[in-house]
Amino acid sequence: MEVFEEEREKRMAWWREAKFGMFIHWGLYSIPAGIWKGRLIPGLGEWIQYNARIPVREYEHLAKHFNPVKFNADEWVGIARDAGMRYMVITAKHHDGFCMFHTELTDYNIVDATPFKRDPMKELAEACEREGIKFGFYYSQLLDWHHPNGAGNNWDYDPNKKNFMRYLEDYVKPQLRELLTNYGPIAIVWFDIYSPTPEIARDLRDWVHKFQPEAIVNGRVDPGRWDAGIGDYIEMGDNEIPERGVMGYWETPATINDTWGFKSYDHNWKSPGVIIQKLVEIVSKGGNYLLNVGPTAEGVIPEPSVRNLREVGAWLRRNGESIYGAKASPIDTRPDEPYRFTAKPGRLYVHILAWPWDGELRLTGVKNRVSRAYLLADQSDGELRFEQDGTEVRLHLDRRPVDPVDNVVVLEMSSKDWP
Repeated sequence: MEVFEEEREKRMAWWREAKFGMFIHWGLYSIPAGIWKGRLIPGLGEWIQYNARIPVREYEHLAKHFNPVKFNADEWVGIARDAGMRYMVITAKHHDGFCMFHTELTDYNIVDATPFKRDPMKELAEACEREGIKFGFYYSQLLDWHHPNGAGNNWDYDPNKKNFMRYLEDYVKPQLRELLTNYGPIAIVWFDIYSPTPEIARDLRDWVHKFQPEAIVNGRVDPGRWDAGIGDYIEMGDNEIPERGVMGYWETPATINDTWGFKSYDHNWKSPGVIIQKLVEIVSKGGNYLLNVGPTAEGVIPEPSVRNLREVGAWLRRNGESIYGAKASPIDTRPDEPYRFTAKPGRLYVHILAWPWDGELRLTGVKNRVSRAYLLADQSDGELRFEQDGTEVRLHLDRRPVDPVDNVVVLEMSSKDWP
């Protein structure tokens, strides 16, 4: 166990620094985009086959029409870079079973079954390497509505005749070997919906590490216990942010609107301000934020996603020091308090989410002497006045805020021992 923990620490080093990543859900489901035979299908866009109970042979026909001619790997990676994202995870195979990579295990893949005839996973892996962005695969190891032995499809296949272990050994593990040997360095393998048993979870984790020892395995490889430690880090529920800080490594996977796969009538986009404040909330509690985009069937990331992410990136260029590599807040804050903390040795970052009307902000719980205070994004305007009485610091914000969403004040400490 000690050897595993030591290896995990090494694997997680870049992830601790990254804090912000791009999730991409892209597949055949982007063609119907939430509509099937003229009906709006409730639920998530990528679950349309399940929610509409579409027969496999009928759903398969979508592959003949999947031709994302506007896909450009460098453009997608550039969007992630401009947003300040440090890693990317994309659906190599989602629950519908369609493979978005070239596999020898089935012709039901983007190279052999579509007019596109290209492997976008290879192009994205190469583009990420050029930009210095870590690259990883999402892989649905349990649900597979296309494969007779995969879980989930009980309208085409008799559940009593399924052999999941055969599916695992003859299909899942060989495909994982392909993904881990044909695409260069893989930073993350992101499993979903959990594995049936702890033994299967450990086997999959070890299988990944056999081919890429430095690849991180997320917490959903574990059979329903996110804290059991079979994966390298904890995976929160979709869009879930814990109420308080969580010990250990953890991540919130989240949508930028209300769905993961593209849905033509979902326009409930999170604003740049909401995204920034969620990022700050997550980092202040010790986590990473994996934010999803759902490209269209043509291979285009929707313009509202791009526009909003670039505004987030602009904020990070001014304030990234308070996010990248930052530790969780050493001070508990209530949900109704107008500020959050992140920290680095000798520095406490105060994220002011609501500028005080009277120009004074009182902070409690500061356990070290403050030597300087200044706005991170506007250091040329000089230092801020403050008084400290024990663990209480009173900041005098006698100037206009520089940012409409989150103004970061740096409190430099007289000692780097705290936090």
